[in-house]
Amino acid sequence: MTSDDQWDDVSFVISSRYRVGTLQRLDQGPATPSIIAEETDLNMAHVSRALKELRDKGLVTLLVSEDRRKGRVHGLTETGEDVWETIETQNMVDAD
Repeated sequence: MTSDDQWDDVSFVISSRYRVGTLQRLDQGPATPSIIAEETDLNMAHVSRALKELRDKGLVTLLVSEDRRKGRVHGLTETGEDVWETIETQNMVDAD
């Protein structure tokens, strides 16, 4: 992963701890915003905003109908997986 666009995506993610936490959790498998918030100890509003931003960048996708209001399961796109792999292999995330 070396293109400028891919590095732009990496930079976008690591510039927000909420995006990092959300992407990191989704790397473990699909989840709803409430599950992500609970498991990452992040505020639900921040997780929801991060999910929207990550979807807009094409890193995360909604796995259920757009009409669904509750139980909105999200997952990583192939690009999201690549971005997260780069973040991890380049040690660009702080260990807790």
